[in-house]
Amino acid sequence: MPNFIKDMLNLTKDLQLDFSNTEIAFADRTDKELNKTAWLFGMMNKQWLVGIGSKIGLAAIKLHLPFVTGAIKNTIFEQFCGGTTLLEVQKTIDRLKRSNIKSILDYGAEAKEEEAELNHSMNENLRSIEFSATQDAVPIISVKVSGLGRFELLESIQAGVAFTDETKAEYKSILRRLDAICHAASSKGMAVFVDAEESWIQETIDHLAEMMMKRYNSERVVVYTTCQMYRHDRLQYLYDLAERALNEGYLLGVKLVRGAYMEKERERAEEMGYASPIHPTKEASDDAYNTALRFCIEHYDRIASCNASHNAESAYLQAQLIVERGIPRNHPNLYFCQLYGMSDNLTFNLAAAGFNAAKYVVYGSVREVVPYLIRRAQENSSVTGDMSREYRLVADEIKRRGLKM
Repeated sequence: MPNFIKDMLNLTKDLQLDFSNTEIAFADRTDKELNKTAWLFGMMNKQWLVGIGSKIGLAAIKLHLPFVTGAIKNTIFEQFCGGTTLLEVQKTIDRLKRSNIKSILDYGAEAKEEEAELNHSMNENLRSIEFSATQDAVPIISVKVSGLGRFELLESIQAGVAFTDETKAEYKSILRRLDAICHAASSKGMAVFVDAEESWIQETIDHLAEMMMKRYNSERVVVYTTCQMYRHDRLQYLYDLAERALNEGYLLGVKLVRGAYMEKERERAEEMGYASPIHPTKEASDDAYNTALRFCIEHYDRIASCNASHNAESAYLQAQLIVERGIPRNHPNLYFCQLYGMSDNLTFNLAAAGFNAAKYVVYGSVREVVPYLIRRAQENSSVTGDMSREYRLVADEIKRRGLKM
């Protein structure tokens, strides 16, 4: 038996934490909702269907076909998004709150180009902060820099392309938008996650996030940067960043994720002839992730961290370290977070055990969030045709309830 499984069994006694407990994981789901979820994950298990559906869905949205929007909204959107507007999201927040789960709101806009779109994205994030400040169950919002500035500009900055008068003005606009969001969060007692994106714009994002942390994290953590730990350089970056924060007198906020762009990263590296930034094996990524987790918890007095992983071993590790060190389970510097619609066995059981558990709740119009939904569908498809983890958990709960699939 692997050591981490033995640890899990031992922890269950002390923590009353069992990630296989589907009764807690799906307590908020009616029988009808559970069967609909099973059907949806069953469809996503068909990799060929996900591949075809992704292409057709993107094309149909671009063509503004109304029936497609409705079909997406009533199926995959309903599973993975909190709503199209903040008014709709309120129902999701309230539902999660009943299970002691917090919500981290994420306006689903990304890769915007026009100034009007970029300003709209900023204003939507500002509205999200205003709204969230009235909700005790929404402590943080998340923002993508590619929703506040042109992707090509972010890429050219990282590549060292000299500014023109026009691009310099654009860059100042990105700074203005991001600063407006962070300032609003600071004044309203909120916090902001700055999401990680593709490696060829990430250095630009890192610089912007560090700038905001220096500006706003002097007394409490307002701004969090994000480290994608499937990159082989991120562990050292985290160490260096923590040292800079200590030397320069500000608190560090960091969200740890494994990463979301692996295939794209490897394909681009191969096409352009440079070494892939991704760890060569899953084991290496897992080791880097868990090492980063230990480091953040060891320094929780000056590093606020979010374990944003769907990996049960990493969730157990953080729970174990918190209990072993005698840290309050609900300490504000230590969060767990999973995507809305996925890994309910982790989020709901962690919340039931008294830990700070949250769901990453994406919202926005169907058209805006289609790229996000396609990534979720692809994650839940299976190369071998075997049942996905999510499907298997839902199937277990249906069986436990004595229902028919």
